[in-house]
Amino acid sequence: MEATRFLPLLGRLLIGLPFLMSGVGKLTTYAATTAYIGSTGLPLAPLGWVIAVAFEIGGGLLLVFGFRAREVAFALAVFVLATAVFFHRNFADQNQMIHFLKNIMMTGGLLQIAHFGAGLYSLDARRAKGVVNANS
Repeated sequence: MEATRFLPLLGRLLIGLPFLMSGVGKLTTYAATTAYIGSTGLPLAPLGWVIAVAFEIGGGLLLVFGFRAREVAFALAVFVLATAVFFHRNFADQNQMIHFLKNIMMTGGLLQIAHFGAGLYSLDARRAKGVVNANS
């Protein structure tokens, strides 16, 4: 449908840009982020920081550009679900409950991208056209 052709791009931007912003924010808050990771009882907080930054910046950029979007979205869905379980499980705290539910909703959106792909306006679509044109 012509009127909705930009929706996959818009969806990728609305999910990818907050990941990117969060990852860039973690670059400037190493001590606070690793302290928070450690406070949850998870070991190797510095490694957790590296993983979070890589997923958020790398995954955010890849989603925005629509490159390998299905794989990236699935990996981010697992990452976000793990984040919900390990960092937002204190349901007595309403703020943590909101963050948990937000992560569950993000997981749902990411699984939609993992299933349906990046859409027409993406590097994935350009690659697919290149394969078709190369074989013609």
